[in-house]
Amino acid sequence: MQSAMALSFSQTSFTRPNHVLGSTASVFSTPKSLRFCGLRREAFGFSPSNQLALRSDRIRTQSSGFQVSASASSNGNGNGAPPKSFDYDLIIIGAGVGGHGAALHAVEKGLKTAIIEGDVVGGTCVNRGCVPSKALLAVSGRMRELQNEHHMKSFGLQVSAAGYDRQGVADHANNLATKIRNNLTNSMKALGVDILTGFGSVLGPQKVKYGKDNIITAKDIIIATGSVPFVPKGIEVDGKTVITSDHALKLESVPDWIAIVGSGYIGLEFSDVYTALGSEVTFIEALDQLMPGFDPEISKLAQRVLINPRKIDYHTGVFASKITPAKDGKPVLIELIDAKTKEPKDTLEVDAALIATGRAPFTNGLGLENVNVVTQRGFIPVDERMRVIDGNGTLVPNLYCIGDANGKLMLAHAASAQGISVVEQVSGRDHVLNHLSIPAACFTHPEISMVGLTEPQAKEKGEKEGFKVSVAKTSFKANTKALAENEGEGIAKMIYRPDNGEILGVHIFGLHAADLIHEASNAIALGTRIQ
Repeated sequence: MQSAMALSFSQTSFTRPNHVLGSTASVFSTPKSLRFCGLRREAFGFSPSNQLALRSDRIRTQSSGFQVSASASSNGNGNGAPPKSFDYDLIIIGAGVGGHGAALHAVEKGLKTAIIEGDVVGGTCVNRGCVPSKALLAVSGRMRELQNEHHMKSFGLQVSAAGYDRQGVADHANNLATKIRNNLTNSMKALGVDILTGFGSVLGPQKVKYGKDNIITAKDIIIATGSVPFVPKGIEVDGKTVITSDHALKLESVPDWIAIVGSGYIGLEFSDVYTALGSEVTFIEALDQLMPGFDPEISKLAQRVLINPRKIDYHTGVFASKITPAKDGKPVLIELIDAKTKEPKDTLEVDAALIATGRAPFTNGLGLENVNVVTQRGFIPVDERMRVIDGNGTLVPNLYCIGDANGKLMLAHAASAQGISVVEQVSGRDHVLNHLSIPAACFTHPEISMVGLTEPQAKEKGEKEGFKVSVAKTSFKANTKALAENEGEGIAKMIYRPDNGEILGVHIFGLHAADLIHEASNAIALGTRIQ
C-alpha cells in the first residue's frame, strides 16, 4: 500500500481488471483529493465528471415550467394516482452527509433537486457525530503525546506539564461543526439545490409534505433521515450525569470516573478522549469480550495498547439493567446483571455514565403508512438498490431510502455511497453497491480501520462456499515512517482467496490506519486481485 506511509505485504502483488480501469496500475496510490465522510468516486468505478459545474445558472434554466411524465402507478392506498408533472426531479428528505452527497451528485447529473431538513444541515455526522468527535480526538491525541514524558524524550524534546481548558476544547468541537455545516450548506446553494426547511414526510406516491402545509412533488424521492442514540430500557438519561454521545460531544464536564456502556466505535473513541483528559473509565460490555465486531486479532492487539495501559477497567458479559442519574449528592448508580442468566452481578457507583450502545433509526412520522410501508424494528425495508419495499413485499415506485434509516450499514460512508448509487439509478444507470467495499475507522490513538470481512467471517464464508482463506500480514515495527514517529505498535492484515486472488477484507491497527484503509476499500470495489 502507498499512502502517507507504505505497508508491504510479503509475497503479494496486485492487479486491477483491465475492463474496469484500462490499466494494471497499483490500486494503492495516493488519493488525489480529500474525502469527507464518503468514498471517492473512483470506488464506484465512475469516471470523474467534467461537468462538476452544472452551475446554478444552468440549474435555474430548468426551474420554470419543468415537467416530467409520471412513470409510477398508484399503490392503491387511497392517496390517489401520482402526479403527472413534478416540481422536482428529486426530493431528498434529510440533509445529513448521505442526503448532501446525493444532492450534489444529482445536480452533477442535471437533476432539479430539493433537500428538506427539519433540524440543521449536516445531520448526525456533522453536528453530533463524526465531526465534533474528531475535534475532541485531535485534542486527546495531542494531550496524550504531551503527557508521555518518555515518548517526548525519545525525540529529544522537553515539555513542561500539559494542561487544557475544558471550555476551549468544547468550543473547538463546536466551531468545527459550525464550519463544516456552513460549508455543506454553501456547497448545495452554489450548485442550485433548493434547501427547504421543515420536517418532511411522504404524503403519497411521488408527493412530499414539509413544514406546516407545504406540498411538493418529485419524480423520485430519497429518505435519508438518519438515526438517534439508542438507549436501552431501564436507563434514565438526564443529559448531565447519564448521557448519550449527543451530550458528551458538548463536553460540559470531564468526570473523575465515567462508565461507558458499550465498547464499540463510539465507546472506544470516548474512552480515548476521557482518559487523555484525566478521567478513569469503566467499560460495561454485554458480550464476553471487549470490542465486538472488530477482527479478533486486531481487537487483541488494540486492547493491549488502547485499554490495558490506561486508567480503564471493564466488566464483560453483563447488562446495565438499570442506571439512575446522580441526584441529591448521590452518585450515578448502575445495576449489572449477567447477560446470559440475568442474575444480579454487581452495583457500580460512578460520577457519570455514557450510553454508547449504538443507534436507532429515525423514521417516526415520515408518513410511511401513506405508501403502505411497515418498518422492521424501526428500519425502512429496502432491496439491494435501496428501493423501498412496502408491507406486501412490493417495491414502492420511485421511493428510496439510504443511510442509517435502512439499517444496511450504519456508517456515514455507507450513507454517502448509497446516495450516490441511488442517483446513478434515477439518472438511468443501474448500480448495485458492494457494501463490503465500505470502510470504517475508529479514530483512537493509534487508529483502527477495516473494510470487508473479518478473518472468522471469511473462513465461515469459505466453508459454506467451498474455498480456502489465506492471510497476509505486516507489522508496523518494520515500517520506517512508523518507527520515526515512535509508533511501531501496529499490524495490517489482508484476508484473501488464494484460488482466485479476491480480497475479502483488510484490517489495520496503527499509525494512519484510517487513511490507509481507503486504498484497500478501492481495491475491493474495483475487483483488484492478488497474484
